[in-house]
Amino acid sequence: MSEHQDPQILVGCEECGLVVELPVLNDGQKASCPRCGHVLAKQISQPLQRPLAYGVACLIMLVLSISFPFMSFSVQGITQEITLLHAAEMLSIFKNSLLAALLLLTVVILPAIYILTVLYLYWNAKKLASLPKPLTITPFEKRLCRGMFRIEPWLMVDVFLIGVLVSLIKIASLADVGLGMSFWAFCIYTLLVVKCVSMVDRTWLWLQFMPMYVFPDIKEGDSHHSVNHVSCHICSQLNPMPDSHHARCVRCHGVLHPYSPQQSLQRSWALLIASAVFFVPANLYPMMFTVSLGNSEGSTIIGGVVLLWNLGSYPIAAVIFLASVVIPLAKIFALSWLYINAHRASDERQAIQRLRLYRMTELIGRWSMIDIFVVAILVALVQLQNLMAIFPGPAALSFACVVILTMLSAMTFDPRIFWADSESSAPSELEGIKQQK
Repeated sequence: MSEHQDPQILVGCEECGLVVELPVLNDGQKASCPRCGHVLAKQISQPLQRPLAYGVACLIMLVLSISFPFMSFSVQGITQEITLLHAAEMLSIFKNSLLAALLLLTVVILPAIYILTVLYLYWNAKKLASLPKPLTITPFEKRLCRGMFRIEPWLMVDVFLIGVLVSLIKIASLADVGLGMSFWAFCIYTLLVVKCVSMVDRTWLWLQFMPMYVFPDIKEGDSHHSVNHVSCHICSQLNPMPDSHHARCVRCHGVLHPYSPQQSLQRSWALLIASAVFFVPANLYPMMFTVSLGNSEGSTIIGGVVLLWNLGSYPIAAVIFLASVVIPLAKIFALSWLYINAHRASDERQAIQRLRLYRMTELIGRWSMIDIFVVAILVALVQLQNLMAIFPGPAALSFACVVILTMLSAMTFDPRIFWADSESSAPSELEGIKQQK
């Protein structure tokens, strides 16, 4: 990895609980758990220079994305032009401040905070790498590291871009749509943000500032069932079993969460049930209202899919149906099945199968936000007085709650519960961690 890495570093896999030794990584390598395949650490080529370059480029593209016209909509000589921030403003005007805040946070504010934090931390790490002194990290930098990895799942610039493209196809047959300079800047910004996030690794970054503490009672081959350690979800440090419920990590001072399958399962069930409750009004009530020549017509999620299908926009109808109906329902049923079977005895093969299903639910859950972003763009863009206008419906907020609650439910669930108490705590031939180029 680098000159800062201790050759005897033990980490606990977040997904199966196995304690393994982290090897020295060269550029382009990653370390995976030998039991479940979860990536424990990775090192990109030029690990201190490339995130800085991509981070600066992200900020430049973000400024351009919000500084110029984003899109325009024209019907019979009447034109409406919007900026990226105008979409959130229009939602707020129509008494949907929560949706406006969600749009601003996930597309502009949180990505900007994330990128600025990456630039600050990697710049300091680059300076420390050239100094012949022990690694140090200030309390402020610790807070930045903790906050950066907490907000990472909520960066949705890529989902928003897909929502914009869906919006374009939905209204292209109704009027002339123009793409401004900021639209193209936002496309580049999205690609840069996705790339920048993929370069940041939590374990590697923490090692640039602070080595891991070694505790002799914790050894390779232990697991969460050994009841001799708690793995920090923020910096991957293995801590001795805490004496209180509010203990903090010895390395990053983040709050420790001892393995408590029953408590984790209860929270996950509560959030999942709440999301299922919101799913009902999200599909029964209109997602948006379309006003044309004084006539107002509500459109539900299914109604919008049917309309697109009848207009011949089969791919877009399929995308909306998949993202807004199939994925939320599939995630609710998949998580329910996982929670019901969580405590049932399973061998290693069954545990890995359940883990793969869990990973899939985490991966696809955020993409259901496409429909919310479609509503936001259409509400901001289609405001042509009495000729044509679109307003958000009551289902929009309910559907946003479905997406957020299912994401939180999956996040609070502890997948280590899939690995039974009777498990062999390590594979029969544990040879460290797989290194992959």
